[in-house]
Amino acid sequence: MPHSARIYDYWLGGKDNFAVDRAVGEAMIKAIPGMRRMAGENRKFVHRAARDLVAREGIRQFLDIGTGIPTRPNLHEIAQRVDPRTRVVYVDNDPIVLVHARALMISTEEGRSEYISADLRRPRSILTDEVLAATLDLTSPVGLTLIAILMLLADADDPWALVAELRDAMPSGSVLAITHPTADFNPAQVHQAVAAATGAGMTLVARTQSEVRRFFGDWELLEPGLVPVSAWRPDQPAEDPRAAYYWAGVARKP
Repeated sequence: MPHSARIYDYWLGGKDNFAVDRAVGEAMIKAIPGMRRMAGENRKFVHRAARDLVAREGIRQFLDIGTGIPTRPNLHEIAQRVDPRTRVVYVDNDPIVLVHARALMISTEEGRSEYISADLRRPRSILTDEVLAATLDLTSPVGLTLIAILMLLADADDPWALVAELRDAMPSGSVLAITHPTADFNPAQVHQAVAAATGAGMTLVARTQSEVRRFFGDWELLEPGLVPVSAWRPDQPAEDPRAAYYWAGVARKP
């Protein structure tokens, strides 16, 4: 079966994917010719968010759920460039991700980088994991990152309740970073890409800005708010931010 992490790896030019992943990836590229660039923009957001959350928001520990196949630089590498003491726990449910995470998620001596094999559909199993407890201090602010992962949960799974359970476990001052694909900018192309994925047996849901906003609950969105992914604190202004069909935002818990 195709897997989102391996399809994403294919779009980014990686080699850790199978023929079935490439077939679905190509079908989605046929629907959205700019798909590879969009994947790249999503990755750039991770880098900017990790850097800014450490440098400007004081975050020193991260819980990254839906990690995907490691692509350097990884979140912990960006964060530890700012503060080598930063700690990161990665979470994914793909065995291939586990293999690569153990080989590539190498921390600084001052910090720590760990990996949990778990599923977002069972938040309690993540929050009570012994590795998480040994790595992160849930009495201090945490950077919770859900990057291009919530799209894999159907509305019937009630992803808003799953994210709320994770939010509730985070202490005051924590931040939540989300990117999510949307049909708001180009419905025809996105609906065709979704059809290609679902036709291959995957779950893929594009959501509106208001639907994505619900994931943040009552947390306060940091500037510039919930915006196209290319428009979130860009190093250089994007020529057309809406050319990458993702919403992105970061919010802080009161």
